[in-house]
Amino acid sequence: MSIRNRFIFSLIVSIPILINMVMMPFGYEIPGGVWSQFLLTTAIMLVSGRGFIQTAWASFKHHHANMDTLVAIGTLTAYLYSVYAMLNNQGVFFEDAAVVITLILLGQVFEENMKHSASGAVEKLLNLQAKNAEVLRDGKMVTIPLSEVVVGDILRVKPGQKIAVDGVITEGNSTIDESMVTGESMPTEKKVGDAVIGSTMNSNGTFMFKASKVGDDTLLAQIVEMVKKAQSSHAPIQKVVDKVADIFVPVVLIIAILTFVVWYSIVGASAVSTMLFTVSVIIIACPCALGIATPTALMVGTGRSAKMGILIKNGEVLEAVNTVKTVVFDKTGTITVGKPKVTDIIGDENQVLKIAAALESASEHPLATAILDKANGKNIEDTNLQNFQAIEGKGVRAQVDGQSAFVGNAKLLDDSKLSAELQAQMTQLQNEAKTVVVVGLNGDIIGLIAIQDAPKPSSAVAIAALKKAGMRTVMLTGDNQRVAQAIADQVGIDEVIADVLPGDKADHIKKLQEQAPVAFVGDGINDAPALTTANVGIAMGSGTDIAIESGGIVLVKNDLMDVVRALELSKKTFNRIKLNLFWAFIYNSLGIPVAAGVFFGLGLVLSPELAGLGMALSSLSVVASSLLLNKTKLATA
Repeated sequence: MSIRNRFIFSLIVSIPILINMVMMPFGYEIPGGVWSQFLLTTAIMLVSGRGFIQTAWASFKHHHANMDTLVAIGTLTAYLYSVYAMLNNQGVFFEDAAVVITLILLGQVFEENMKHSASGAVEKLLNLQAKNAEVLRDGKMVTIPLSEVVVGDILRVKPGQKIAVDGVITEGNSTIDESMVTGESMPTEKKVGDAVIGSTMNSNGTFMFKASKVGDDTLLAQIVEMVKKAQSSHAPIQKVVDKVADIFVPVVLIIAILTFVVWYSIVGASAVSTMLFTVSVIIIACPCALGIATPTALMVGTGRSAKMGILIKNGEVLEAVNTVKTVVFDKTGTITVGKPKVTDIIGDENQVLKIAAALESASEHPLATAILDKANGKNIEDTNLQNFQAIEGKGVRAQVDGQSAFVGNAKLLDDSKLSAELQAQMTQLQNEAKTVVVVGLNGDIIGLIAIQDAPKPSSAVAIAALKKAGMRTVMLTGDNQRVAQAIADQVGIDEVIADVLPGDKADHIKKLQEQAPVAFVGDGINDAPALTTANVGIAMGSGTDIAIESGGIVLVKNDLMDVVRALELSKKTFNRIKLNLFWAFIYNSLGIPVAAGVFFGLGLVLSPELAGLGMALSSLSVVASSLLLNKTKLATA
């Protein structure tokens, strides 16, 4: 039977007992009197209380004690004593056992609701998947169930439709709302060659795309699975809590026995009063709040981060983040865009770009792609290209609209010479770690084009935020020192480690770990060993599958500010765990002496019913504290 159903049963059956308890001082009693209380409480013990007793017995057989041990012992003690008292015509307190079980189950129902609300937002994403897909089969577009889509299928998406699976656009363009997965509120423009994510919403265009991932391999399915694992994992601090509980429960039982002995044998109190004190000690000490302090905060924290496009894989990562003092970044694709772009054009921009684009349209060099992308953005008109010639290591030559033209590096310059002004500009651009190509027409140099893998717009802001938070920032790259230092200067990196071979990245991480715990941010296959070696590995979601698998935190969006958000939210979640544990310990520590009757002379006593209510409220306070993580402001949000 579920916790909710056990609670509902216990609540309904305990209502007559509660009515009897309230009416007895006025001389009224429910029909059947004490025997009715006995039957109703027996039903509660068998149906609603059985779970506590079974768990306590299983723990006892394995030489352990947990919170259910205290609940089982407390309620069984109250129940069995009442049966004895009933048969001997003495005062009973069946209501204590019935009400305590009801209140404890109430706390567990709230806890269970919290779990559903914490992970429900992510689970709902799966329910938002498209049910059908329009697929090209045998030359015709047919609508098939989502489960029948296979990798390699060509699918069509019309305006307002959901994208069925992950894939790459092959025809057409559109803007897509990816907020449900990435957390990015602005629609993203997509064109041929761009990746699309299953279950996101197409806005205004019709396009065709090729399915690359289906079923459990889609990004959305992986996100849900990752969050599930994170929410069911345990932070290392939980292991300490479990060990404390193993000691705490026997200590409480010893205190309960001493309470009974002192009140009954030394003070000379009645058996009923003594039993009340003893049962109250057992119930108030029930460490339910202690047991849920870690998992509730963990579930809420990882659930919130998932909505922001930050996937925290497990509780160990949360705790490790709390110690990080150094953040190390890969350069290409992490700090930089990972795609060379034209940054400067010296000379008549339209003419220089027109000639360069015409020549590079027949080239396959990466720098050619950057020039063509720039030309496409400027709507440069087409030209007539003849006698194309690629000169290895130098550049290209051809006839452009009947005129002799060339694009290349300084080695391509034979008779042509740079003017002093162009030479100075070229030197300055090269000092900024930019690759400079020379553009010539009819033997004259008409301009320069500077190309660089530029930093992402978010890089400098993210680095500044990390440094403000007291973090040391390091760039670890295979590029040469000059290029790396130039990028580092642009974004504000503290230290550069350049000319690093792919296999040596993990070794450099180990050296940095000798000084302080390290978080490493990367996206490539060669970053996987470093991601695993670091105290916290943060993988960019745009990176390779192996890098994502190696990271402890995965950033769905290609935004370095999410590194800052991930670290901040992880720290806040772990700090909330510690706050929850503190209040749970304080509650138990203060409650036990009161329940044991230490302050009886001052008129301060705690009945089993109030102890049960207090314990339930303690659990609810921990749940509420964890849920407040959803409202906690992030400095970087």
